[in-house]
Amino acid sequence: MRVRPGPGRCTVPTPAGGAGRPVPPGRPVAVGRETEYLRPVDETAVPAEGMTISVRTRRDVVIVDPERFLATARQAYRDLHPDATEESAAETVRDVYDAVHVLLDRFGRLADDAPDMMIGRGGPLPGRRVPDRPDGLSPAGELQQIVLDDPRPLQDYGCFPAEDPFALPPPDDRG
Repeated sequence: MRVRPGPGRCTVPTPAGGAGRPVPPGRPVAVGRETEYLRPVDETAVPAEGMTISVRTRRDVVIVDPERFLATARQAYRDLHPDATEESAAETVRDVYDAVHVLLDRFGRLADDAPDMMIGRGGPLPGRRVPDRPDGLSPAGELQQIVLDDPRPLQDYGCFPAEDPFALPPPDDRG
């Protein structure tokens, strides 16, 4: 199995706030959708019958206003269930897990209107949050990792998913 970071252009900032240094190829960091790919130039992945392509995505948000966050999730619940009352939405969306599930069901992602953001040089400074979004969330980055030839695609687990479906197989299973 080979691992390649997904779309992205990223630099690691220097401690003194300088221009930063490029992220080494093969390191699993990537951002955005309209940027170049980081990969070793001499590596080519030829499609093959039976090849498994896994895309692992991480999208982070930081809650900056818990009340707005829950209010947004409860409104999303009412959008999905037009007969729901404010009281039933409050009973159903009680915690972060409930809110995240409802927002994902309604919008497909958290902070769905957030622009793509670079991580590192060109992106927001570490720790800098967006405090005034109506949903109470501050987008905090997105990474994608492409994994080829994972020996067991998710479908092959049937009713019993892997304990950690995002874990990479041990080195002896890699092709």
